[in-house]
Amino acid sequence: MASLALQFSGLRCSPLSFSRFSKPFTWIQTQKRVSLPIVNSIAISNAQNKERLKLKELFHEAYDRCRTAPMEGVSFTLEDFTVALDKYDFDSEVGTKVKGTVFCTDANGAVVDITAKSSAYLPLQEACIHRVKHVEEAGIVGGVREEFLIIGENEADDSLILSLRAIQYDLAWERCRQLQAEDVVVKGKVVGVNKGGVVAEVEGLRGFVPLSQISTNSSLEELLEKELPLKFVEVDEEQARLVLSNRKAIAGNQAQLGIGSVVTGSVQSLKPYGAFIDIGGINGLLHVSQISHDRVTDISTVLQPGDILKVMILSHDRERGRVSLSTKKLEPTPGDMIRNPKLVFEKAEEMAQTFRERIAQAEAMARADMLRFQPESGLTLSGDGILGPFTSDLPEEGVDLNEVPPAQGL
Repeated sequence: MASLALQFSGLRCSPLSFSRFSKPFTWIQTQKRVSLPIVNSIAISNAQNKERLKLKELFHEAYDRCRTAPMEGVSFTLEDFTVALDKYDFDSEVGTKVKGTVFCTDANGAVVDITAKSSAYLPLQEACIHRVKHVEEAGIVGGVREEFLIIGENEADDSLILSLRAIQYDLAWERCRQLQAEDVVVKGKVVGVNKGGVVAEVEGLRGFVPLSQISTNSSLEELLEKELPLKFVEVDEEQARLVLSNRKAIAGNQAQLGIGSVVTGSVQSLKPYGAFIDIGGINGLLHVSQISHDRVTDISTVLQPGDILKVMILSHDRERGRVSLSTKKLEPTPGDMIRNPKLVFEKAEEMAQTFRERIAQAEAMARADMLRFQPESGLTLSGDGILGPFTSDLPEEGVDLNEVPPAQGL
């Protein structure tokens, strides 16, 4: 039958000859239709078997490597793993400081990732030593990394409670101790008053300024929300005692104020008798009679609270903390403080220098008059009005006025 099929496939047959071999041809075609699916399925099955064998071989190779050389080709060593554990392992006891990254914030605080089993939470009241309405006011935003103090645990979800305020609180006390040791003058904002004194905020802490240590003409109520120069008297963290002095701070500042020196100040308040001027934390009085050579009947027509002006120091009482000021002495011409205060401001140092020279000359002449009829003092007055030695062997401690600049008219 197979030979007939081969012969038939190579002949050109007529319809008659075709009919003679029609049955064998039909059988051959049928056999072809049956055998093709079988061949395909066998081919697919062989390919799958080969893939399985290949995977099996890879598995056995990997298994053998795990048994014989588990770290072959691995860059992350056991030492690296130990270091990683040490880096992220921490003590979760209350009072422990941990590093954390802010994950997100809300109205009540912030969620912090401290690489613990559960998240940690920073409440709003623990976000800053100062009072804030939202943690973002304290710089707590997503992605910020800080050192936190564990202060508790939330039993509901085993999350830890953190604080930044406690860390800042300790740093504030340390800073105050340092400032006290250095005898530094600091600015403190008055946030409360009582009959014994005022409460001032310094470095985020609230300190007390006794009434006896306040050097100002203002009432205690007028000091609210204002800043005072202060020095530390007592810094005791254990007793939570922080005592400050405004009087000591002012005394230190006043020691640097010389009579006739010019300082810049701002008008704080107006009274019928004058204006109080803040000159670097010290309240000085610019009396109405020292505003101008011209008569001033209404101070408010010349000055207003908040005005910045230059004043000259006339005198100051260190014990009582009082400073007398003048703009009258700085007028280039009488009445300029009323008509042209800008000119007074611009010419202040020049006029003050002229004033000091005149005072020095007057003092020299007064001293010369006292010594004119005292030849036993070893001094004599020259024809130029200069006090000098009567003989060439005048002792070094003798009076020498050669450095006094000559007086100049206005």
